[in-house]
Amino acid sequence: MPKSRVRGGAPEALVETVDGGLAELIPDRDRDRAWTLLLDGAPQSHVDLDDPTHLGFAYQRRLGHIVDLIAPAKQPLQVLHLGGGAFTMARYVAATRPRSTQQVVEIDVPLAQLVRRELPLDPGARIRVRGVDAREGLAKVPEGWADLVVADVFSGARTPAHLTSTEFLGEVRRVLKPGGHYAANLADGPPLAHLRGQIATAAAVFPQLALAADPAVLRGKRFGNVVLLASELALPVAEWTRRVATDPHPGRVEHGRDLADFTGGAAPVVDASAQPSPVPPSSVFT
Repeated sequence: MPKSRVRGGAPEALVETVDGGLAELIPDRDRDRAWTLLLDGAPQSHVDLDDPTHLGFAYQRRLGHIVDLIAPAKQPLQVLHLGGGAFTMARYVAATRPRSTQQVVEIDVPLAQLVRRELPLDPGARIRVRGVDAREGLAKVPEGWADLVVADVFSGARTPAHLTSTEFLGEVRRVLKPGGHYAANLADGPPLAHLRGQIATAAAVFPQLALAADPAVLRGKRFGNVVLLASELALPVAEWTRRVATDPHPGRVEHGRDLADFTGGAAPVVDASAQPSPVPPSSVFT
């Protein structure tokens, strides 16, 4: 059962056991009606119910820039989210691109129920939540349906192996419209073998790639998040680079020859040899 307390008029943390472990909703002391979702101590999402355009995590800001740049402002999109968390990006799309149609695939049904109960979605938003595995849900999406597929799937702070392969990305490309975009939140640390393999895997499926991250992560100095962007058409690299560089936590965008050099000859990942992403060091969340 959930445990929630209000003390002195201020909301307190809410804790509930879900399929993925212990879910915590922690109130943001600096923003009214804003919350951070943690799973087993690992931060998953930040949501401001009063301002869904506020993206508190650096990687979510980089995803938000992608949402802004892949189509003219306020043009509705059809978006598939693999991994729900607190539905931060779905809320962002609904707020910035009204009349968008979105599907969220979240295997952890109790987590989705907790979020919808405590952090309710706008009833006018066209957001459908499906409680199945990400790859199973992906397989049920019609060919050429999505303008954008966002993958942000973690189980125990690791991306599951079956969501790291060329076969998985082949299914992603199947559901994208011609010229559609794929964006993924990846996590890795030194020696960045997982990240290099994921870039090689995406390059085997999509001709255009770019990624954004904290420079220290790209230099292999620490563990962190990397946002990968892919499409069959040219990417909005210049403007994405500018926005990422001027974020509160500035990042760097790599693409073209520099990105190919960074990959360093890594081989694409296939289902038969796929591994989950590395376990984050305990210091990441402390």
